[in-house]
Amino acid sequence: QKRKVTSSFCFCFVCFALPWQCFRALCCKGPPPPRPEYDLVCIGLSGSGKTSLLSQLCSESPENIVSTTGFSIKAVPFQNAILNVKELGGADNIRKYWSRYYQGSQGVIFVLDSASSEDDLETARNELHSALQHPQLCTLPFLILANHQDKPAARSVQEV
Repeated sequence: QKRKVTSSFCFCFVCFALPWQCFRALCCKGPPPPRPEYDLVCIGLSGSGKTSLLSQLCSESPENIVSTTGFSIKAVPFQNAILNVKELGGADNIRKYWSRYYQGSQGVIFVLDSASSEDDLETARNELHSALQHPQLCTLPFLILANHQDKPAARSVQEV
């Protein structure tokens, strides 16, 4: 009979102790601290690879990617932060509206097609210089991504 009491006592103690530990572990520590969020704007000419870049960063399928008309917003999660990226379409008739979406940005991603024609590269250079001089962007960090390096006609970083 002593064994039954001991095993009952042990069982009751385990039933009481483990839920309490689980409760303390789950509830008493509080929620994890929120990850900081940063607002970025992603610009570049049509076909430079902005949508493909963001899809890759979000682990989305590369199939069925359609060129952005207007703009799109994607939240790109990382372990320690979330990047809220406004991707702006790069067509001729849309680029003139880019500056309307700059407000509140904390950084800029400029994507260019390193395998594009000389004319397109010159247009991209002009758009980049315009963005670098814009009052809402001139103090922000810029990432300039020379995309399509896998194409035979791709220029090196020095050529770009």
